Amino acid sequence: MMAAVGEPHPASAQGSRADARAQPRPTAVELRGVTVRYKGVPALNAVDLAIREGEFFSLLGPSGCGKTTTLNIIGGFVQPDIGDVLIDGRSVRHMPAYKRPVNTVFQSYALFPHMSVAENIGFGPRMAAEAPAAIAERVREALALVSLAGMEERRPSQLSGGQQQRVAVARALVNRPAVLLLDEPLGALDKSLRESMQTELRGLQQRLGVTTVFVTHDQNEALTMADRIVIMRDGWVEQIGAPTEVYQRPVSRFVADFLGAANFFRGRVERVVDGASLVVVPDGPTLAVPSSRAIGSQVTVALRPESIPLASPAAANGDPAPNTTTAASTSSRF
Repeated sequence: MMAAVGEPHPASAQGSRADARAQPRPTAVELRGVTVRYKGVPALNAVDLAIREGEFFSLLGPSGCGKTTTLNIIGGFVQPDIGDVLIDGRSVRHMPAYKRPVNTVFQSYALFPHMSVAENIGFGPRMAAEAPAAIAERVREALALVSLAGMEERRPSQLSGGQQQRVAVARALVNRPAVLLLDEPLGALDKSLRESMQTELRGLQQRLGVTTVFVTHDQNEALTMADRIVIMRDGWVEQIGAPTEVYQRPVSRFVADFLGAANFFRGRVERVVDGASLVVVPDGPTLAVPSSRAIGSQVTVALRPESIPLASPAAANGDPAPNTTTAASTSSRF
């Protein structure tokens, strides 16, 4: 992938081209101009989001970007200073967390250590004063969903990390929420188990069709699991789009740099031919980029390492062709 990227102010990047072209499903969660300040310091700045019904939507960004605050706004744990929050078209800004049709899985799982697996999962329906027989049936269904049948009487301390994570998900799903909120639920797992649980969690979400909002700082996790991703920076929305869109067509250098490795070239657009800009890099290669920019404008070109093929040097016949340069391999790394 090679793309010309701009460096717009984050406030101007509330959406992406793929976001605009996508066939919309009904909106399940909407944030309208949400601003949050902690002791006068903005944590979110006029954030607009529309999360579609049945979508796996990932909030991604570095520490302090506002992704967990956004999740807490949806869950009702934080109140916006400005703006509104809607779930299924209904404002929930003044609705307490326990009345909202959402459930949250926290990074720590927050399981009750003195309760069995079945008691942990059935906690929500018990608080809602449902009949014991109905609770038992819903717990049984939830255990089957997360492949933990037969472990009803175990305590959390008798479970592996992956099993604890499944109990936390089952406890959230047993209440049949309209929206499932996941706050870095895989962060405490080792790499191998984390990757396995990514597949399991995504498969479960697809089977149930539940709208899911997933917070992570792991780029690979978001790119692997999400239908769409919002990249956040300093409380602003930097870009929204499908994984391939935000990776291959970043709207800013920050997005290009944050999502995987990239080489950056600063140059000037010399001419535009058939929708491709010819960018001249001082003391560097000439690059043909599939992007129409104004002739004479300064641009930054992002080049992903996986898009660089290696070839034996050929005899030079005049100036090198665009997108080629002479180089030597000095090291390799797995």
